[in-house]
Amino acid sequence: MAEKILIIDDDIDTLKLVGLMLQKQGYRILAANNGPQGLAYAEDELPDLILLDVMMPDMDGYEVARRLRANPRTASIPILMFTAKSQLDDKVTGFEAGADDYLTKPTHPAELSAHVKALLARVRKGGDETSSLPDEKQAFTVGVTAVRGGLGVTTTALNVSDAIRRYTSAEVIVAELRPGGGTLGPDLGDPQPQALRSLLQGNIASVSRQNLRRQLLEHKTGLLVLPGSIQPKDGLLTNALPSFETLVKQLGYLSKYLILDIGCGLTLLTKLLLPFCDLLVVVVEPVKNSVAHSRLFLDDLQELGVPAASILPVVVSRVRSDTNLSREQVEKELGRPVVVAVTPAPELLYTASRMLTTAIDVDPKSLTAQQFAKLAATILELEQKKAAQKK
Repeated sequence: MAEKILIIDDDIDTLKLVGLMLQKQGYRILAANNGPQGLAYAEDELPDLILLDVMMPDMDGYEVARRLRANPRTASIPILMFTAKSQLDDKVTGFEAGADDYLTKPTHPAELSAHVKALLARVRKGGDETSSLPDEKQAFTVGVTAVRGGLGVTTTALNVSDAIRRYTSAEVIVAELRPGGGTLGPDLGDPQPQALRSLLQGNIASVSRQNLRRQLLEHKTGLLVLPGSIQPKDGLLTNALPSFETLVKQLGYLSKYLILDIGCGLTLLTKLLLPFCDLLVVVVEPVKNSVAHSRLFLDDLQELGVPAASILPVVVSRVRSDTNLSREQVEKELGRPVVVAVTPAPELLYTASRMLTTAIDVDPKSLTAQQFAKLAATILELEQKKAAQKK
């Protein structure tokens, strides 16, 4: 994998020229045009090397270096100061602030390249110094999906999130990764959710985890929610795959459990998100043609590398109907067991929507609450098994 270099410089021409030169040498380049943005990039992306200008408005390079060294996450990242200030005192100040090396502008590209290679080689020789950073644990991540829309994916994601939170008392984030097609915001009290849209439209790498955490809706149940936007044209943002990838990575550091509503069908976005999921809940409608379609979906998921043991089929009956298959019939048609069958509860779900909360919160003793609790218990049991296998 290409080594990552973060360039922090308020001079746009320098960012472009130096970035292009290093990119041609095979490095992956990140660019920030001020100190605060650079600090956010460094914390979120953990680059292999930081190329830092000194003379910047608001926060100069010396202060940026001091803050990088004061943060345990970024303290070991090598810093190469690259600046027009060439006096001895300036260099001393730079080294005292935490710089590992110092170059003055203008410099020949070959000299810059040599210094970059030397610093990176020094880190490799001494072992990856960033390994001394605190060991961060990614959230146990569960994706929720279905072969097509309207089968209860969002309802399942929301209520199993609440069930897990009640079981564990841990922080749980539920993220509705469906720009332009969200329903969680209005259902939970945010009629015009903007966070997902702004994150996908902006430069996601410039958003620190602290800022991302502040954008989450703190629901009265204790859940942390990232609702999908409801403006239909935002559906075009589904193609912002790099932003989605970075967003899910950062969300994974903010809680113990992360539940992803990844929508329906096999899209490029679904394919991108599958590797992040420790488990995948697949919602199945108990109607013959729909079950047949779901079986093909499950087969395709396995072809994409999702282990069969990590796929949890869940039957969700939205309405009472004679056309519904029994659980046993669904299992026979699917060719695999179903974790739980959620029976119809339209009145309860309507009440939950009217009260801006989850079905479990409305009636924790209801049959629906028990069914989602069973799904949550299965997820937690599999989490323990996966953790034991890693030891």
